[in-house]
Amino acid sequence: MKNTFGCLITAMATPFDQSFRVDYDKVAELAELLLEKGSDSLVVTGTTGESPTLSDEEKFNIYKTVVNTVKGRAIVIAGTGGNSTQKSVEMSRKAEEIGVDGLMLVTPYYNKPPQEGLYHHFKNIADAVSLPIMLYNVPGRTVINLSVETTLKLAVIDNIVSIKEASGNLEQITYICEAAPDGFDVYSGDDSMTLPILSIGGKGVVSVASHLVGPEIKKMITSFLDGDITESRSIHQKLMPLFKALFMTTSPIPLKAALQMTGMEVGSPRLPLMPLPENMKIELKNVLQKYRLV
Repeated sequence: MKNTFGCLITAMATPFDQSFRVDYDKVAELAELLLEKGSDSLVVTGTTGESPTLSDEEKFNIYKTVVNTVKGRAIVIAGTGGNSTQKSVEMSRKAEEIGVDGLMLVTPYYNKPPQEGLYHHFKNIADAVSLPIMLYNVPGRTVINLSVETTLKLAVIDNIVSIKEASGNLEQITYICEAAPDGFDVYSGDDSMTLPILSIGGKGVVSVASHLVGPEIKKMITSFLDGDITESRSIHQKLMPLFKALFMTTSPIPLKAALQMTGMEVGSPRLPLMPLPENMKIELKNVLQKYRLV
């Protein structure tokens, strides 16, 4: 199965109204904005979309809203992974019925399965659907690392076509890029690591900052792939302060504040996340002003 996710994938925020209900009109508006900014694919109900606080019904309605908004102009990837294999299978099957184009499956969090358990978790989900799947390794949030060996073992499964690597471990990611079968792509899970991961064989990024600077990130990637390393490096260096600012505290808290400042009403995060503190808002606004985003 060929990966059709492209090089710039945005991990989309979930807009809420003032009562912290999902604002589906704003979901559609934000999806349109991300298409305008050059996203090849949109990940919905991932961590950036505050998936832990969304009900199943809300997730399904978000899938419907984004699929109906995008209408084939970009790939819609549903974050259906969790720490219950059976629940992840059920969510993945429902997402496929709704009409999403792909799935992103995070490593099971909190229950700390062994590598063999991780393999069977992902294999069972892959066997239950026909959609292309992106694995998501983010040990900083899940406390478990998907090893090189397990990743490569999963990579030979026909519809497991890529991995979002947010381990920050370039040695590990290098081995995956080197040994993965043709057609299995590695994406950076951190904006600041995009260029280093491209340099060792990565395909692109699952980005947060693309909400704000999608065209610039896409140019950085395409410049690198076209062999213009100097241009790519220059863009990477220019964008680094923004990448850092969007993670000054737990994501997506700064992202939601930044979107509000730029005129995109997405509301505040749901508890247990909090709005960005005032001192950080000042710092973030100063960064956004440097990029003429506010």
